[in-house]
Amino acid sequence: MLDDKNPKRTSLEQLGEFGLINHLTKDFTLQHKSSIKGIGDDAAVIDFKDKKTVISTDLLIEGVHFDLSYVPLKHLGYKAVMVNLSDIYAMNATATQITVSIAVSNRFPLEALEELYSGIALAAKTYNVDLVGGDTTSSTKGMLISITAIGQANEEDLVYRNGAKPNDLLVVTGDLGAAYMGLQVLEREKEVFKVNPNNNPDLSMYTYIVERQLKPEARKDIVPLLNALEVKPTSMIDVSDGLSSEILHLCEQSNVGCNLYEDKIPLDPTVISSCEEFKVNSTTVALGGGEDYELLFTIDQKEFPKIKGNPNLTVVGHMTDKNEGVHLISRNNTKIPITAQGWNSLSEEQ
Repeated sequence: MLDDKNPKRTSLEQLGEFGLINHLTKDFTLQHKSSIKGIGDDAAVIDFKDKKTVISTDLLIEGVHFDLSYVPLKHLGYKAVMVNLSDIYAMNATATQITVSIAVSNRFPLEALEELYSGIALAAKTYNVDLVGGDTTSSTKGMLISITAIGQANEEDLVYRNGAKPNDLLVVTGDLGAAYMGLQVLEREKEVFKVNPNNNPDLSMYTYIVERQLKPEARKDIVPLLNALEVKPTSMIDVSDGLSSEILHLCEQSNVGCNLYEDKIPLDPTVISSCEEFKVNSTTVALGGGEDYELLFTIDQKEFPKIKGNPNLTVVGHMTDKNEGVHLISRNNTKIPITAQGWNSLSEEQ
């Protein structure tokens, strides 16, 4: 089917703020008993009874966190939800509700926001969370998205960043570096497009890494998996800013050191091949890339038999006394101090 050269454009002014919110959220229904009151009043009402409430929020800004020249709006809506749910799962908690606030300039018609909200709706349905509130307003430049995620957990199940002890094992879920390499592919194709707008890139060989960038999945599965294995992490964090930054966070909060083993870092074959193509070091990419939304946690050594051989989990190192520092043990057994190389949203550098 040929693209419609004159797609329908409904200006947001035609609906007004409340009309817009009603239109975008009319198909969202409440799934959780804890969601007493959702959209339509001055505030949402949530009742967790004897559970602890966990709240996380993130702000995504066009031109800083996403580039709409290659990020489809539906994917953006989905990813914006994942960014927040990942933080809830990093507390060993269950995500139950979200609020969504957006600011857009007049270059965005209603149909663009419908696309964005279709991604949000897919994420909410897939991850079983209720949309219970939010706000819409105008922006003088581009798009801003702020999502708050709310979750629950029993007090004894919550895991913080500050519980790691020397000799604890350092474990990561999934594999690392794919989202960063997916971004490199998309940025390269953007530059090619600028030179030759008629170029149709074949990204089939990069499917995995591009999807990890455009449509990441938060690790909802890990909380029940660890529960089933009867393993409670001593500390946990999600990998949003790169492995090195997250390890340093755990070490600083827990007052410990760490030895990370280079040959243990899990890398997908597509990441290794794309690193070779782009002439970048795959370890550097895993350490500093970010946006993987995997979970990084520590466990007592005696728990190792419970996770041994599990395809979702990889032991990548162990914690040490604080005075031993934080090091990468390279493949040739050299100790290299780990410094934060991850994404810093307050600077232009990455």
